[in-house]
Amino acid sequence: MPRPVKCRKVCHYPRVLEFLPAHAEAQRSPILLTVDEYETIRLIDREGFSQEACGEWMQVARTTVQKIYDSARKKLAEALVEGAPLHIEGGEFRLCDGKSAGCGCTDCFKRQYHQQYEKQKGDAVMRIAVTHENGQIFQHFGRTEQFKIYDVQDGRVVSSQVVGTNGSGHGALAGVLTALKADALICGGIGGGAQAALAAAGIQLYGGVSGEADRAVQALLKDELDFDADVRCDHHDHHGAEHTCGTHTCGS
Repeated sequence: MPRPVKCRKVCHYPRVLEFLPAHAEAQRSPILLTVDEYETIRLIDREGFSQEACGEWMQVARTTVQKIYDSARKKLAEALVEGAPLHIEGGEFRLCDGKSAGCGCTDCFKRQYHQQYEKQKGDAVMRIAVTHENGQIFQHFGRTEQFKIYDVQDGRVVSSQVVGTNGSGHGALAGVLTALKADALICGGIGGGAQAALAAAGIQLYGGVSGEADRAVQALLKDELDFDADVRCDHHDHHGAEHTCGTHTCGS
């Protein structure tokens, strides 16, 4: 019986999930780079980690890192040489939530968020996040600059606070919500890649919602919220596309 694949720790979802050549062939199948493969490229080639240090960060053996890294480099080379689209999705990974025991970045904003919100959220509290701008639900998840966070206990809001996203965008926002210990998200449009990241983090999505943030939360608590279970973001461009779909087999 084969050994189960161990989830690789990933700092955050990539900001950009799709790359398209300027003169891509029509209907060309994209090359799929998994999120854990992306992380080895980021750590080794961008941050200068050794394979051993990369393995320690991702909490897997160095030999595992070597296999993931070799696969990632081959895919990148194929995309460049063949002029093929490149999508980042899927893989065997779990997002770092900034917990002191699992986060090696002393200046990580997710670690700061986790420490700030850890004591405020009890077992009986549900935390709802809403994409927020001037009291309204911001309509493009990947570009939101702030969330309004609502703590709910016994069916009513007991506190709320507006929190910045620290410049994160698209799928990387799932890491922000994980560090904030959000249980649910209310938003407008959202792409498939970001939806996969939220699902991986175990965050319930209520998309396709517009109007006042406060009213939307109250409607959700009354089980009267009008949302779209099949929502897709319709405000994309290829410079920051987030509309790739992806799944992975690790738990949240």
